[in-house]
Amino acid sequence: MLYKVIAKVLDTIIVKRLKNLEVIGKEQKPETNRYVVTCNHESYNEIILLGLALFPNEIHFMAKQELFKKKWLHKFFTALNAFPVNRENPGPSTLKIPVKILNQNKTVGIFPSGQRTAVEVPLKRGAATIAMLGKAPILPAAYVGPTKILHLFTKKAYIKFGEPIDTTALPKDLKRQEKVDYITNLISERTRELQKELNDYVKQK
Repeated sequence: MLYKVIAKVLDTIIVKRLKNLEVIGKEQKPETNRYVVTCNHESYNEIILLGLALFPNEIHFMAKQELFKKKWLHKFFTALNAFPVNRENPGPSTLKIPVKILNQNKTVGIFPSGQRTAVEVPLKRGAATIAMLGKAPILPAAYVGPTKILHLFTKKAYIKFGEPIDTTALPKDLKRQEKVDYITNLISERTRELQKELNDYVKQK
């Protein structure tokens, strides 16, 4: 409920009134809400704007467990559809929770880099593993725009979605881990391409 309320308010202000978000390629979104959406991650702004880009569909974001330590924060982030993950020692729930969400015809949001960085880093395999186990497509996205939250109200941001990755149509001769690596590499390539295309687009504006 809290997710919808906040998203609606921000959508009204940032998207409709200020027109500070331009979404490209939204037609690439799978027909159902059962998919994993990935994006580059430089700041908290990607979380907010990725949610607005796909609104009214709700994204269930994977977040580091440190954010849930205090009781009130746990309630707050849970109300925003976030679920905790131990990034240092991932257990069975790391996979079970997001796969269960996918099976409920809901969208899981994952930032494969696992950290906020402007530098390209090797992608972690979580997004690929979860999507493959859930037999769900991956919707790759790229973000270009402000990195400070207050700048969402003063500067324009851009999100571009790419062609979904079908995690059920993989080379049959690959073993499970090889399939995960194959999908991870595809995510990395698609994200890099989308970022370049988006940067070129923004420069021409």
